[in-house]
Amino acid sequence: MKALTVILTLPQSAADHVDALVVATGQGEEWRLTHAIRNWEANRALRYLLVANGNPDEETYVEITLDYLRSLGLRRTNGIYLQADPAPNTGLQAAWIVNQVQARRIASLALAVSPYHLARVYLTVLKAFTRTGFRLPMIPLPVAVPPDTPVPETGATAYDLVPGEIKRILNYMDNGWVATPEEVQQYLQWLWSHHKALLVSGPV
Repeated sequence: MKALTVILTLPQSAADHVDALVVATGQGEEWRLTHAIRNWEANRALRYLLVANGNPDEETYVEITLDYLRSLGLRRTNGIYLQADPAPNTGLQAAWIVNQVQARRIASLALAVSPYHLARVYLTVLKAFTRTGFRLPMIPLPVAVPPDTPVPETGATAYDLVPGEIKRILNYMDNGWVATPEEVQQYLQWLWSHHKALLVSGPV
C-alpha cells in the first residue's frame, strides 16, 4: 500500500511529455492496448511505443503484430517496437523494456497498465533498471477501466485480483524480483530532485 501510494505521487499529466509509451500486455486485456494507442495517436510528441508481449499459455493470448494493433486503432507506425519473443512473466517483459530503452536511448517513459497490476509492473520494471544502474523518469499511466470489469482470462475483477497482487509483490520482494521499499524511496527522491519540471509542468 505504501509503495502504490508513493508511486501515485507521480502525476499522470507528465506522461504527455515523455519519450516513450510502454505497454505490458496480458490476461486478454485489450483495453491496455486501446488506452495506449489512444494516447499514442493523440500525442505526436511521443517518439516510441513499446509493446511487451504476453504469455502464450493464456487462453486469451493474441500475437502482438502491427496488423492486430491497427485493428485496435493504430495509425502511426513509426517508432513502434514489439517484443517478438513470448513473455510468460512480468520479469521477462521488464528485461525487454530495459533493453529497448537502452538500445534506443530513450530518456523517459510512461508505463500503461491496468490499475490493479500497476504496482507490481512498476516495481518489477524499476528493479530491472536498478540492476543495470540506469535511471530515467518512469511515469505510471493507469488504464481507464472500471474496477468491476471482468478480466477476459479469468473473469475476475480488479477487486478480486488485488489481494493476489499484494501477495506476489511481497513474495517477489523476498526473491529480489521487485524493487524494495528503500529502492523505491531512493528512486523517487532522485526523480523529484532531478526532474521536477517534467513532473510539475512538463519539460522546459
